[in-house]
Amino acid sequence: MRQEQLLRVREDDGFIAALDQSGGSTPKALGLYGIADGSWSSEEEMFDMMHAMRSRIMLSSAFSGDRVLGAILFEMTMDREVAGLPTATYLWEQKRVVPFLKIDKGLADLSNGVQMMKAMPDLASLLDRAVGAGIFGTKMRSVIASADSAGVAAVVAQQFEIGQQILSAGLVPIIEPEVDIHAPDKAEAEEILRQEILAGLNNVDPASPVMLKLTLPEVDGLYDVFVDHPSVARVVALSGGYSRDDANERLSRNRGVIASFSRALTEGLHADQSDEEFDAMLDASIEGIFQASRT
Repeated sequence: MRQEQLLRVREDDGFIAALDQSGGSTPKALGLYGIADGSWSSEEEMFDMMHAMRSRIMLSSAFSGDRVLGAILFEMTMDREVAGLPTATYLWEQKRVVPFLKIDKGLADLSNGVQMMKAMPDLASLLDRAVGAGIFGTKMRSVIASADSAGVAAVVAQQFEIGQQILSAGLVPIIEPEVDIHAPDKAEAEEILRQEILAGLNNVDPASPVMLKLTLPEVDGLYDVFVDHPSVARVVALSGGYSRDDANERLSRNRGVIASFSRALTEGLHADQSDEEFDAMLDASIEGIFQASRT
């Protein structure tokens, strides 16, 4: 199964749906979906509402392996069920969508122009649970706010160090050093990042590749070298705050890079929509992202 999933992730058309909003971003995601902050009486009820939204997306006829290669899940989503099946099992067996898990615990404070990942003391046990749940890969996010060479180097070193632990557990890591789209020196930061990632890939065995999730670059084709790299299974792009139309347009100019959008994917979906309206909106969103990912 894992080899089939790896082959699918490496070669098939499609994109990665990011359904991994965590505690801090959940109220905003629910608000955009039409559920106002304060509509829940406890954090548990908030996450119930979030799971209902995610389940509605996954259950939709528009959401299938024909156009969606994979889906990134929040830990509590992995632990829950969709249509009576564990979420990862449902995704793969019913939809042919490869399941990934968000593993980071959020961002540290800004230092040297970047935000490193917070410590993950329970990572080993989480990876064991992920393997047992049928998860294929993981995702972890850092943020680069400016072109500070030392800061960018530290972010990439941390990402690859934890990436090796993930590979050792039998999972495929998505390495995500996001460059803030509002960074005043974004293009310079991206060039520094490109060089640091290239150096990090020297220590990755092509037989056990990583994936990269990167901000859509200012210079088209900047990440072509990663698309062609033997130690990279796939290069995916985050929408990063760009509108869906803008993100799709930028994505279409970068050969071999596919989408891994969150907010841009769910843009226009609303709790009050009928199932027909919801499915039609999701279908249009998925089709636009799918076509932009085929370049």
